[in-house]
Amino acid sequence: MSSPGPELYEVVNPATEEVIETVAMASEAETDAAIARAKAAFESWRRVSPADRARLLRAFAAAVDADREHLAQLEIANAGHTVGNARWEAGNARDVLEYYSAAPERLFGRQIPVAGGIDLTFQEPLGVVGVIVPWNFPLPIAAWGLAPALAAGNTVVLKPAELTPLTALRLAELALAAGIPEGVLQVLPGYGPVVGRRFVTHPDVRKVVFTGSTRVGKEIAAGCAEQVKPVTLELGGKSANIVFADADLARAAATAPYAVFDNAGQDCCARSRILVQESVLEEFLALLEPAVLGVKVGDPRDEQTEMGPLISAAHRARVASYLDDDVSIRLQGKAPEGKGFWFPPTVLCPVDQDSRVFTEEVFGPVVAVVPFRDEQDALRIANATEYGLSGSIWTRDLGRGLRMARGVEAGNLSVNSHSSVRYTTPFGGFKQSGLGRELGPDALNAFTETKNVFISTEE
Repeated sequence: MSSPGPELYEVVNPATEEVIETVAMASEAETDAAIARAKAAFESWRRVSPADRARLLRAFAAAVDADREHLAQLEIANAGHTVGNARWEAGNARDVLEYYSAAPERLFGRQIPVAGGIDLTFQEPLGVVGVIVPWNFPLPIAAWGLAPALAAGNTVVLKPAELTPLTALRLAELALAAGIPEGVLQVLPGYGPVVGRRFVTHPDVRKVVFTGSTRVGKEIAAGCAEQVKPVTLELGGKSANIVFADADLARAAATAPYAVFDNAGQDCCARSRILVQESVLEEFLALLEPAVLGVKVGDPRDEQTEMGPLISAAHRARVASYLDDDVSIRLQGKAPEGKGFWFPPTVLCPVDQDSRVFTEEVFGPVVAVVPFRDEQDALRIANATEYGLSGSIWTRDLGRGLRMARGVEAGNLSVNSHSSVRYTTPFGGFKQSGLGRELGPDALNAFTETKNVFISTEE
């Protein structure tokens, strides 16, 4: 009797609910085989000269650049991202690869003054790195993990989210086409409890990089602790958008919807709590209304669309559950009817600060507006959360902006803007929003061990 074939997963377009692809889910045995290939490839990849490794990564970036529109269309169909966002994401993946292509030749150690000899440090690669990617930004977050890991001389086995594997699979094809040796970068679609868990338990996986929920991140951290295996965790958020009375209220209100409704609110950096100084609360809400009602929700392929669907029916039901409570809906935009996992942009005010919608990560296009009295009150509200990923401060007072930025317990703050992520600067969270930092010049430290070597010069 023949053995059963691999389990197939139906990949669905969230804007149409149509099955667009079937993907084989890896078993534990297949995961072990991929890890073995990565371990074997590591022995030669780590010895590739820095200049040659840099050239290969530049070739990989060029292959991604040439394939940007194809990658963007895959992301539109698979994740429901708007065409503008998807094109930016494909460009970001290229930019991250280009940025880290300079790293192999700049992976500097130090010479430390000591008595009796010379002391040197080297940044040595770890080995096999397991990268677990979420469904909300499948393409850029894959690049954020794999690019610095490869640049530092590691090999990578990457597990995309079950819902959104298509761009990651394409990246693996582009890497091979660009000359990255076989086994150095492998993409392994599969279920978290199978593939992801094996990354945690397999002794040959020397580091795990995970982006996703805080609940799963805690499980991964606990599992890795048994082997003292390092982790980088980028987890949930409940970020504050703090608007003072002296701010440019029109600009703050016009940009606020895009700080929370971008990607249909499926963003761990979403400013899902708007804190407004009480003296200008009504004025701000009046300015916010046309901005919210003006958000165009619809076909992600339309160049004018600003917000697409949620990722799945199950996730839409979860987001909707936050409106089942005793909440006060102040504003609600429009969303398409019929096929697709649509949800309208929603503003809640007033809001009980102890309510689920104010304390939990909704991960959808729902924002809560609350008043505050002064700086101390704003900090109290902003920091009253287990999360600490991002946030924004709106004020014309530079001193206040700096005081608030230093006072908010979050890893990525923006004054008079909503910027959270640049590939040239570090990204990560405080508290239960994560461990470690991605991107920027420091990310290489997360993929290397410091080796100290003393050379005696005494006779």
